Amino acid sequence: MDTDQICGELDRVRKDYRHLLDTATVAELRRPTKGTKWNNEQLLFHMLFGYLLVRNLRLLVWGFSRLPDGASKGFAALLNAGTRPFHVVNYLGSLFGARTLGHPRMQRLMDHVLSGLQASLRAQPDSALDRGMHFPVGWDPYFKDYMTLRDLYHYPTQHYDHHRQQLTLAGVRD
Repeated sequence: MDTDQICGELDRVRKDYRHLLDTATVAELRRPTKGTKWNNEQLLFHMLFGYLLVRNLRLLVWGFSRLPDGASKGFAALLNAGTRPFHVVNYLGSLFGARTLGHPRMQRLMDHVLSGLQASLRAQPDSALDRGMHFPVGWDPYFKDYMTLRDLYHYPTQHYDHHRQQLTLAGVRD
């Protein structure tokens, strides 16, 4: 994907996330999702969390892409060894994230994060976007063994779209 396509995806997500939060009732937000242990509200936070994670992962790609390949391979192996604790923290964080932030702050944070990712992406030369590192494939089905910075900017939207299908909100069908 090129920069304009990824930025277009981020614009689509911004509108969609706002729509989902604006149209969901309290009862819908408390309803279970399809295929997860979270309710809709918790899953919406988890979807936001994917973008928050990428803000930090960009720094890792920047650093590890300048080191020998074995450095990121070893780091990915170390993270893969911690897959179980990662999933526990990921699950628990989403249980409390939405309640802690509240819906208006979740929306503002999503807007802020997406704008920041778009600005950062547009500022990167192709040579930087083509640099990459190894990733812990056990952490997420959309992580590949080796991902470029360009792949990383695209990743959270794949994650978002996957989980959007698990929401049981009326706004998902709009």
